[in-house]
Amino acid sequence: MRQKAFVGLFVALFSLNGCGQDYSGSPPVGSEQVTVTVKVPKQLKAETMQVMYRSAACKSKTHGASGKRIEVDGRHGFDVELQRLGQSDLYQAKLPVDGGGACRWRLSNVMFGVAYDEPTTFGENVTSGGGGGVLVKFDRNRPMRSTGIPIEIIGNLTIKKDYYPWVKENFIGGYRKRISLAGEGDIYLGYQALQARQVYFEPVLHSEFVVYSAGPEVKKEGNNTTITYPDGSVELDGRWGPNFRKLQAIRQAAENQQ
Repeated sequence: MRQKAFVGLFVALFSLNGCGQDYSGSPPVGSEQVTVTVKVPKQLKAETMQVMYRSAACKSKTHGASGKRIEVDGRHGFDVELQRLGQSDLYQAKLPVDGGGACRWRLSNVMFGVAYDEPTTFGENVTSGGGGGVLVKFDRNRPMRSTGIPIEIIGNLTIKKDYYPWVKENFIGGYRKRISLAGEGDIYLGYQALQARQVYFEPVLHSEFVVYSAGPEVKKEGNNTTITYPDGSVELDGRWGPNFRKLQAIRQAAENQQ
């Protein structure tokens, strides 16, 4: 019964006609699935997962680098909300590898992550920023977002990474204050896991080690973003964001003194 309900939900999400291409999906009952599980720390929330399927049977036309029209695999994307497992801190979604339908859709890549649930904890009008994201490719096609060269994984994928609260203030073009997550990579960590059927993401939030950045108030040569680390040290040229290794060293030194 649960399998039938899931297939019905998938078809409802997948079904969309237009652009002269059949976007309907009908995954075979009992077919292989990819299970994505996120362990969500307190203060954070699971973001909506973006899903992309591709079809070698239903091509779409685009323009190449030379401007010439070329055919590429058709693609179809939709959003999926990860569901909480009981009263636990685990959130999960299951996706069929074979999307079925006339186009014989195949799961290509997914993008998901975590963000602050209540940004205003860090002040009035504070909004949620980037960081804490993961993009996983299940084929060799170009994904929905570029993350650089992906880390290649054989078998199932388990990700456990450290993150730090990053309060960002910008002044040029209007005042904005955001709370992001500073981690090892960019906004999204990129992986290629062709055989993965289980994807597990466990972000570890070190909420007591907050890093701050403030952009210049006037656009002028020599004016750069200033970063203040949890130990009070200041970096005057922080245009590339916080130094993750420095954040790790500050936390580890503090923990060793306890």
